[in-house]
Amino acid sequence: MTSSPAAAQYLRDLARLRRVRDRIDREYARPLDVEALARGAHMSAGHLSREFKRAYGESPYSYLMTRRIERAMALLRRGDLSVTEVCFAVGCSSLGTFSTRFTELVGVPPSTYRRETTRVTAGIPSCVSKQVTRPVRNREASARSRI
Repeated sequence: MTSSPAAAQYLRDLARLRRVRDRIDREYARPLDVEALARGAHMSAGHLSREFKRAYGESPYSYLMTRRIERAMALLRRGDLSVTEVCFAVGCSSLGTFSTRFTELVGVPPSTYRRETTRVTAGIPSCVSKQVTRPVRNREASARSRI
């Protein structure tokens, strides 16, 4: 059984998209932009963005910011870093953008999260706390409310 050239190209693109996603997961704290990710995948930025969104349901930038916010949540739960220190530790260069995105995904500002989460998660193992406090994107929240 032979596959068509289009199917073979699709599989090659999917493998490249997985490598891009893995790179974002590994290097979330480093300066990453769609152009740099696209160069590493030998794709144009537009093609990468379209294909990544089609494969994973969100843009590469949105995926990167979600990873950064998840890591920020873990650092804020520890409680030994300020919100500004956490912002820069996860690779964000703007405290305003970080706070806005954090609030969109988590539902509360980072300072409120830091203050309230230590009370709520006290005594809970970190592996359970991470799962329970995982950010929910707006489109996921609206889908869950219909269930």
